[in-house]
Amino acid sequence: MDEPVLRALLKAVRDGATDVEQALQELRRLPFEQLGFATVDHHRAIRCGFPEVIFCPGKTPEQVAAVFAKLAEGGGNVLATRADADVHRAVAERLPEARYHEAARAITLRQAPSEGPAGHIALVAAGTSDLPVAEEARVTAEIMDQRVSTHYDVGVAGIHRLVGAMEDLQQAKAVIVVAGMEGALASVVGGLVAVPVIAVPTSVGYGASFGGLSALLTMLNSCTAGVSVVNIDNGFAAGYIAAMINRLAVAAAK
Repeated sequence: MDEPVLRALLKAVRDGATDVEQALQELRRLPFEQLGFATVDHHRAIRCGFPEVIFCPGKTPEQVAAVFAKLAEGGGNVLATRADADVHRAVAERLPEARYHEAARAITLRQAPSEGPAGHIALVAAGTSDLPVAEEARVTAEIMDQRVSTHYDVGVAGIHRLVGAMEDLQQAKAVIVVAGMEGALASVVGGLVAVPVIAVPTSVGYGASFGGLSALLTMLNSCTAGVSVVNIDNGFAAGYIAAMINRLAVAAAK
């Protein structure tokens, strides 16, 4: 159950529009619900600010669809990551309004209107090959009601391409930098902005990149203050963290 839904239920009880027994029926699903193969966390949005997110690999399309539908009953937005077309078809059979983001390999369902925060997140990707991870970060942040500006294919091999994005990067509340190969772009961006930089190493690169390990180590060893690092190819984590940072920045400015 999403926080706005819970607030509405409590208000209805207070105002006499819903009796206590009806409210108890709604609340029996809190804080979690057993499906046999999964335990759905209905309290996640209240604790953490966003509902449980479904990681699709290792689950059957039918399992993902069942969890997705249960989360949707809470009234909040729903996100499933690393989904393929078969998974989306299974979800769409239950919830036709669910949207598949092919590049991001994600499924979203928007049920709550976006609040439209004042601040924004800047998303930078070194190369076109990094786009699947970058798009996962973008979709994650946007379903969490954040505004995201994107600057793609601006890696260090042609660093002059980054110049056109400088004003936007410096106005953002957080910057996500997605890069493979040697992963140097995060350090460059970190030296140009006064906000947190979330570096995402990708598994893009030739043999000596070791499936993203080279970029990961470069980012971890950055000499630029303000650069933090998530795991290889983990665009979801970067988008989620950036959304949390932007929420706090906007709230502090009020």
